[in-house]
Amino acid sequence: MAASGGADGGLPDRYLVSRPIYNEPSFQEENEKKLVVPKTLRERVQKSCSCSRKKALQVTKTFFPILEWLPKYRIKEWLLSDVISGVSTGLVATLQGLAYALLVAVPIGYGLYSAFFPILTYFILGTSRHISVGPFPVVSLMVGSVVLSMAPDENFPLMNSNITGMNGTAGIDIVSRDAQRVLISSTVTFLVGIIQLVFGVLQIGFIVRYLADPLVGGFTTAAAFQVFVSQLKIVLNVSTKNYNGVLSIIYTLIEIFQNIRTTNIADLVAGLLTIVVCMAVKEINDRFRHKIPIPIPIEVIVTIVATGISYGVDLEKKYNAGIVKSIPRGFLPPQPPAVEMFGDMLASSFSIAIVAYAIAVSVGKVYATKYDYAIDGNQEFIAFGISNIFSGAFSCFAATTALSRTAVQESTGGKTQVAGIISAFIVLIAIVALGKLLEPLQKVFCSDILYHLFNLFPSWGKFGNVPGTDLYKNIKEYKNVAEPEGVKILKFSSPIFYANIDGLRSSVKSTVGFDAVRVYNKRLKALRKIQKLIKKGKLKATKNGIISDSGTVNEGFESDDDPEDPVDPDIPTKEMEIQVDWNSELPVKVNVPQVPLHSLIFDFGAVSFMDVVAVRIVKEFKRIDVSVYIASHLDHIIKTLEHCAFFDDDIQKELFFLTVHDAVLYIQSQVMYREAQDPIAEKVNISYLFMYQLVQHFIYTHANIFSCKTRLFSF
Repeated sequence: MAASGGADGGLPDRYLVSRPIYNEPSFQEENEKKLVVPKTLRERVQKSCSCSRKKALQVTKTFFPILEWLPKYRIKEWLLSDVISGVSTGLVATLQGLAYALLVAVPIGYGLYSAFFPILTYFILGTSRHISVGPFPVVSLMVGSVVLSMAPDENFPLMNSNITGMNGTAGIDIVSRDAQRVLISSTVTFLVGIIQLVFGVLQIGFIVRYLADPLVGGFTTAAAFQVFVSQLKIVLNVSTKNYNGVLSIIYTLIEIFQNIRTTNIADLVAGLLTIVVCMAVKEINDRFRHKIPIPIPIEVIVTIVATGISYGVDLEKKYNAGIVKSIPRGFLPPQPPAVEMFGDMLASSFSIAIVAYAIAVSVGKVYATKYDYAIDGNQEFIAFGISNIFSGAFSCFAATTALSRTAVQESTGGKTQVAGIISAFIVLIAIVALGKLLEPLQKVFCSDILYHLFNLFPSWGKFGNVPGTDLYKNIKEYKNVAEPEGVKILKFSSPIFYANIDGLRSSVKSTVGFDAVRVYNKRLKALRKIQKLIKKGKLKATKNGIISDSGTVNEGFESDDDPEDPVDPDIPTKEMEIQVDWNSELPVKVNVPQVPLHSLIFDFGAVSFMDVVAVRIVKEFKRIDVSVYIASHLDHIIKTLEHCAFFDDDIQKELFFLTVHDAVLYIQSQVMYREAQDPIAEKVNISYLFMYQLVQHFIYTHANIFSCKTRLFSF
């Protein structure tokens, strides 16, 4: 076999192959397969059922993750950050709990219970360190739709129709209606918990992979619009019926505009002022986030000021403003669910269980990737299932996580779920002591808070070259096949789309031996430390590399135990060209994983379909200087990807080769050309590369939360 390439290092002109004509028997005769003895059923059962002290401890830690992370908790380094984060998150959770109760159509005080109880069980059973557990507007709205469909106003007429209900609603028994709605919402929560617990026990956490990012994003945007309409009548203080079902939004809007003349001016002015102030302060928080130690808690400030004004001016009596009125103090005794209602709400509960889980896991994965740890999807099902069963017994509505509340917990320095349990303590104080202070608060402020807030596992294999041929076989099956130096070849035999992207990523990680995202994050951390040390004069950058000043202690060798090393992009740096060999010992003590390859080839000969989610894999490796090539693709794949805007400046058609061997020869010619032109190590401009990678990291992290959000709504 021979190959010839262009002198300019471009695509080789041609290659010649001389090998025997193989049929299957003749190929097997010359290439001996590895002997793989399958385990018997008895051996597999014996291995699964065997028990040892180590295995028992491992299983216990799997079901109770707190036993894994709590003994390793660093009190001196983390406790203060967790306390500050917990207090900030708890204040926001208190206000959001009141707000989300409006979406569920239950008395506003029950939102506080829903912001408290779920955290207690998730603290013990959850695997995410950063998410803030509690109500979420989309899930609350779904629970509310069940509540309104099963307990509409017309089902609770007063015996005397001339009597006005406690909130000014004529002809409706408010007390009976609210009691029934609380029972329905808690029963839904209980059933959601049962469904999630069953899914977790059956190890079917994979079901969330069928929820594509566009699907979740579209669903969230639609729900955001429904939240807007449902809260518009509260901002205007206009009375409408509670519509449910098809076109309910249209009917609600029609009635709002029919009664627009009855708008309460005090509530409207308060609502508009709140929106303007909150949006302005949010913009300040975003623009000066690197200079402000913690975000300005504008929701808390606005609530305190608004409560004081409402109480001092007596807005309810003078201007007929709608206020919270009554928040119960203390806790209600636990109550059993209304089991007879299960049949009427089973379908809705199933949807709520899946959506709530999908939201929590999606947000959890974003922060797990950012801080280099893993979350267990099946354990999350169990954790949320038990949390909702426990919460349902205390008249709560379904829990998941809220994006804005989680962002507050993480941005204010939260390291672990200790911050979560402290936030629950803050909510507890509001329940037992401070609830009465919020009773003069206009409902419009609770409403305005909402404005700111096929083949699942791909079949794959690692392939190598049969010497002297252009054939590639699975290296686990044949003894004499060899992988090209610095190249990994993976073959997939299933469609690649959103539902199995996690399985694809897992198989790639298993094959190459490292996590591309983790490598990228570690390199960023190393660059930041090198940059700081150069600024301090502890390191020098030259064209021959980075050197330490003689006679000084290299402060680069600092502990790498803290994964939350803050990003400080404002450190001034000199523009300098240095050499960085990521596979050699670095002048800073950061455990950057080794990357023993420069190219990755995907054999997509058996891939019948591929959507744009595959671009994530390509870009993850490209960021750490590993080139990705696709070979043996079907003809229609290119056309499909063109329609999906797959190609850009980084991913071009030149990455696609007709066969694996074409790709291998091209890679080898490129390596030979680079060695002839520039045998020196990779050169990196710290100043430019750091800022560029930092921007890339920010965009990549935040793009994974949801593909579609509006600036008006921050959940």
